[in-house]
Amino acid sequence: MGFPQERPRRLRRTGTLRRMVQEIRLAVTDLIYPLFVVNGRNVKKPIDSMPGVYQLSVDNVLKEMKEIRALGIPAVILFGIPAYKDAVGTSAYDPGEAVQRSARAIKEKWPEVIVITDVCLCEYTDHGHCGIIRDGEIVNDSSLEVLAKIAVSHVSAGADIVAPSDMMDGRVAALRSALDRENFEHALIMSYTVKYASTFYGPFREAAGSAPRFGDRRSYQMNPANSREALREVSQDLMEGADIVMVKPALSYLDIVRAVKENTCTPVAAFNVSGEYSMVKAAASRGWIDEKSVVLEQLLSIKRAGADLIITYHAREAARWLMEGVD
Repeated sequence: MGFPQERPRRLRRTGTLRRMVQEIRLAVTDLIYPLFVVNGRNVKKPIDSMPGVYQLSVDNVLKEMKEIRALGIPAVILFGIPAYKDAVGTSAYDPGEAVQRSARAIKEKWPEVIVITDVCLCEYTDHGHCGIIRDGEIVNDSSLEVLAKIAVSHVSAGADIVAPSDMMDGRVAALRSALDRENFEHALIMSYTVKYASTFYGPFREAAGSAPRFGDRRSYQMNPANSREALREVSQDLMEGADIVMVKPALSYLDIVRAVKENTCTPVAAFNVSGEYSMVKAAASRGWIDEKSVVLEQLLSIKRAGADLIITYHAREAARWLMEGVD
């Protein structure tokens, strides 16, 4: 049949009809909220390039968590800004550092919250790279030993999920083996499986103090031109024991999110990264866009592409808007 018998607009006529036949639904339970944690007390330092996002000391993390729980956001991911840095990132597995202290404090007060921790070296090394450097090269296998120590220290502090973001080959297997040796077989690994060498990470590097001192990260993060390589990374991480695979960034790589979803039965996460967040905030501040509508449309597009979980700095605002109801 054709027009006039077929009239798709009939199903769009009212808000109730539109909601009844909606194919994809965005929910608060899809969202993961990132937190930047620091040492000290009463620290709430705004991040200039990311309006509404702060570096928080543990006491202020707990204040933030009250609102996060009230909004129904089920999970947070912690990024640490350490008290000290060195060439091999020893502060990353220091039990007295900000990530470990924050994880313990959150789990003590809200045991039902899923605490995810970023496992990497870039925030903790004085050179800002995601692995150990030897003779000017980022060396893979020596880096795995340190990453495994970090993961164990995070789970020891209460983390439910560790999320290696370094893009070293074999890191999922190294983390899984180390966690199992310590009887942490219950801990999940959410791997940054498909992490592109993207220019959308700029604001994050300001927030975390993780910009590399020399060179760039293209020798270990993926080439934005490649899509088939993403499926190779997914296959490898799943064989090594990843429980959740992630695509990062999200919006410029929705085709990759879809390809990963279609080629795995494992939950898929996508990271709506700092540059994507900051562009929306900048445009909204000038009145060029309606922030609420744009954010919810972007998050819906990420879910429609296939993401089961969305890490986003918009999580708190989106949760409020979803509670209000969206037509």
